Amino acid sequence: MSKVIYVSGGQKSGKTTFAQNLALNLSKNPIYLATSRVWDEDYKKRIERHKSDRGAEWTNIEEEKYISNHKFKDKVVLIDCVTLWMTNFFYDNNQDVDKCIEEAKTELNGLLKTDAAYIIVSNEIGLGGTPANKMACKFIDMLGLINQYIAKISDETYIMFSGIPVKIK
Repeated sequence: MSKVIYVSGGQKSGKTTFAQNLALNLSKNPIYLATSRVWDEDYKKRIERHKSDRGAEWTNIEEEKYISNHKFKDKVVLIDCVTLWMTNFFYDNNQDVDKCIEEAKTELNGLLKTDAAYIIVSNEIGLGGTPANKMACKFIDMLGLINQYIAKISDETYIMFSGIPVKIK
């Protein structure tokens, strides 16, 4: 049976560090499933730097959308992060929120059919003010909806505040 641990929080709140420590406590060789798209050469260098910072104990997999294509039976998988993953759907689907949510749920549900421990990281971006930009409002709504879905299906849910994890489920 799959186990889902969901970690949310604001930018630079300590989400990834906390999630990495959780993964390393569960496995000597966890998998890091990175969802960022390589937008340009500078971003590619940033991704490579992050990979080298993680260390040799991690297996790094880059997958910008189709996470269900990977089978992680009995592994520990850190998915980082939902925000960048949903950005890819949002961009590719011309900001069609319903289509993005549908595709993301299909991918998540497909992934979770394989028994493993999944630690899923996302940003909590709905605590701030409402942006004046319609596209930003749609993105915040979309991310909030998928975050709610992940929290609902998770076995454990944490929110990070200034590096401190607060277990809420």
